[in-house]
Amino acid sequence: MRRMKILLLSLVTACLPSLAMADAVLTEVVAGDWRKAEDRARDPARHPAESLTFWGLEPGMHILEVQPGGGWWTDILAPYAVRTGGRYAMTGPDLQDPELPDRAREGRAEMARTFAANAERYGKVDILDWGPRAAPLAAGQFDFILVSRSFHGWMRGEGMAERYLGQLFNALRPGGILAIEQHRGNPGEQDPAAASGYVTEAFLIDKVEAAGFKLAGRSEINANPKDTKDHPFGVWTLPPTRMNAPYGSTEPPDPNFDRATYDAIGESDRLTLKFVKPD
Repeated sequence: MRRMKILLLSLVTACLPSLAMADAVLTEVVAGDWRKAEDRARDPARHPAESLTFWGLEPGMHILEVQPGGGWWTDILAPYAVRTGGRYAMTGPDLQDPELPDRAREGRAEMARTFAANAERYGKVDILDWGPRAAPLAAGQFDFILVSRSFHGWMRGEGMAERYLGQLFNALRPGGILAIEQHRGNPGEQDPAAASGYVTEAFLIDKVEAAGFKLAGRSEINANPKDTKDHPFGVWTLPPTRMNAPYGSTEPPDPNFDRATYDAIGESDRLTLKFVKPD
């Protein structure tokens, strides 16, 4: 029994340096001076280190970021992967789609140039085709997949959410993590098109578990009780988007729109969920 206790203690102790390294590296990359000032200014609302710790990000993981947008998470995840011996990949516009707009092709090319010019910071970044017509991702290649505020967009196309979740399930290794951050709707009936940008927690969990994932945890790290979710231009009325006219409208913005009311709310109330692919 005493030998067993010693063995267990040695195993726990062996893990401590890697855990300490993970904490130190995560703190380092969140504070990185390569991150844009406006991105770092949002950290108090978005809690990057706390969220990634909750989701279970670990050194050496092969990470996929889905639809990274402006790169807020990219500037944290890719440097973290480089510093801990992992790999970072992201989805990008589907270059095989003949209907892909030229601006999307150029945007992807610009991302690739940025990564190549800063390889010491980002490592070798794989940009994977992603879209309604894209080929499936290779099976079992990722340990950690992040989907940040994309789910409402998937709900606008029939069967799109199910297709994408199926791809992510296939792309994760058994035991791998699917991390989801999403604007959280008030409990009740879900608008199937999520026109406001908000998705109820119950609806999202049902959809993700139907794809084969298992819910492993919920966190209130990114909750905002001031968000009433009844804004005139949906979630995009709030910071950081701060819309004061309907999306795509040709009408000029209303100069009398009460922007201060929505700025005082801050960023949206967000659910923070951790799912795993069963072993």
